[in-house]
Order: sequence, then C-alpha cells, then structure tokens
Amino acid sequence: MSEKQNLLNFDRKGLEAFFAELGEKPFRATQVLKWVHQMGVSDFELMTNLSKTLRERLAEVAEVRLPEIVFEQKSEDGTYKWVLELDGQNRIETVFIPEEGRGTLCVSSQVGCALECTFCSTGQQGFNRNLSTAEIIGQVWVAARALEGKARLTNVVMMGMGEPLLNFKNTVASLNLMMDDFAYGLAKRRVTVSTSGVVPAMYRLAELSDASLAVSLHAPNDELRNELVPINKKYPIAELLEACKHYIKDEKRRKITFEYVMLSGINDSVEQAHELKNLLKDVPSKVNLIPFNPFPNTQYKRSSNNAIHRFTAVLKEAGLITTTRKTRGDDIDAACGQLVGKVKDKTKRQLKAQQVAI
Repeated sequence: MSEKQNLLNFDRKGLEAFFAELGEKPFRATQVLKWVHQMGVSDFELMTNLSKTLRERLAEVAEVRLPEIVFEQKSEDGTYKWVLELDGQNRIETVFIPEEGRGTLCVSSQVGCALECTFCSTGQQGFNRNLSTAEIIGQVWVAARALEGKARLTNVVMMGMGEPLLNFKNTVASLNLMMDDFAYGLAKRRVTVSTSGVVPAMYRLAELSDASLAVSLHAPNDELRNELVPINKKYPIAELLEACKHYIKDEKRRKITFEYVMLSGINDSVEQAHELKNLLKDVPSKVNLIPFNPFPNTQYKRSSNNAIHRFTAVLKEAGLITTTRKTRGDDIDAACGQLVGKVKDKTKRQLKAQQVAI
C-alpha cells in the first residue's frame, strides 16, 4: 500500500477485504466500523479494543479523512446547511431538515450535476466529478457530529447535488454503510435514493440495495419532461415507470415517491393533474409536490397556493397519497433545487449560459 487508504471509502465487505490484506480477521471490520461511524472516532490510537500493534499498523497505512466544514448556516426554521470542502478545492452543500419526530439529512453525490434539469440551480452550475464513498458517507459523519446535543438524525435522502445513479458504485457502498447495523443502522424506509430516471441503473440498484426510491418526474408526458428533465429523451416515461414497478415488485407495501416541482403555467394545470393521475394508476405511488424555489436568472415562477391546492385535490380524489413539501431553509438557499456549492465546471456549462445571455 503506497499511500494511506481512507477507511471511509469502505463498506463492511470492503473493510473486511482491507483487513484480510493486512492478515487480520474479518471481525476487525465491524470493530472499526463501530468506532468510526457510531462513536465518531477517527484516531486509531483511541480504538482501544484493537491491539497496540494493529493500531500502529493502521496509522502507517490508513486514515479516516473527512470533508472539512468551511461554513455552517442555520435557518430561522431550524434547517442547517453545511458547505464542505473536498480535494481539488471543490465544495458541496449538505442540508439537515428537522421535523416533528424525525430529522432528515439531504446528501450530495456529485460535485455539481451531470444532468441539466432546467428548474434546478445545481444543474446550471455544471459538473466536475463524482464524489468518493468517503465524501458521500463523510457528509453523514460530519452532520451526525455537528448535531450532537441539538437534533437527531433519523433519515437520509440522496437528494442533494448530483444524480446518485450516475455515481453508482460509490452510492451503493454509501447506502450499505447507512443501513449497516455496525455503522448508522438506518432502516431501508429511512434511506432514499432520488433519481431523475437513469433506467438501467434503477434495475441494478434493485438487485443490490433495499433503499427506498424517489423519482424526479416533474411532468405528466414525454413532450414536457423532455424539456424539463432532458434525460427523458434517452429514457422516456414508459420505460421509467416499468423500472419503477420492477423496483418494488416483491414488496406489496412499498411505494415509489414521485417528486413533482410546481412551476407556474408550465406543469400545474388541472388538466395536467388528471394526466398525472392516469399515468400513475398502475404504479404503487406517493406524490410529493414541491413548490419551486427560485434562484438567480431562472425563467420559472412558483405555482400559486390555489394552483397547488387544485392540483392536489385531483390526485387525492384519485386515491393517490399526495403531500406538498414544506419549503425549508430557503432563507439560507438550502431549499430543494437551490444547492450550488463551488463547482470547477468541466462541462463549460456556466460559460455557455453566460454567452447565451450576452
């Protein structure tokens, strides 16, 4: 091992393989998982149930290296936002949303986003790279420590910056750690992966993970979704819904959460609500309506409360479980679709947007 291995990059299987290389038994992996993730210990010298020889060896070949908090903000509604610095001077944003009986952490999976959903500020920032497993799970580690004595982290949603299923391997390893009883021990219904509809990866995820699934739908037909969520041109709605049904085929009680951002005059009419209810009639579904959160230079406006109420009424009358997401943290730009971080844009997307504006 020529350079130190960051142990945050390993789920339990990966850590067992790491210790096997050192000539150690597999149970060392569970010991270290508990120290690092449950007790928040990053110094091997403090891991007292490991032998002194092993602690010294680990100090030579391994480390627990975390994202660095460079900025913390707390909203008036209790929402926390952390700006975390990574290697290469890129920065990501992670958000914690407290609610009655639960506390949800919104985790990023990429620096920027490789997709170009037109209503999302993150998508306009361009894309730099995928996050490592250490950088994904490191957000959970950092938040859990920062919240000690203030709030309890009960849920994790991969709904921050980036498309998780375009960072498949590291996303799955992170999910494993979130749900591992020796790490964070979260139930499968308390860990959610949100995707814009990377259909082949949805089928793979169904084989490898029990995490809950949310789909960024945002339109009731292909014509409009092609405009709002361009990946729809590659994986249209019919293919997407088949992948959704496959994902929950063996569990009758599970439902797919469909996220639908409410854009005034674009996708919020009563006619479109009827179209949506017909679209989802054969898919076990929950619909999460998201009032649009504005960002600089956007062309969109938030739907009125009356429009959202009318839209909701149509879906509920059809028997669809429908909720409207409360806008949280918008006073600190921590609301859904507002995360931007600091992206060294390899796609030149920001430059192109500036040239078009000129």
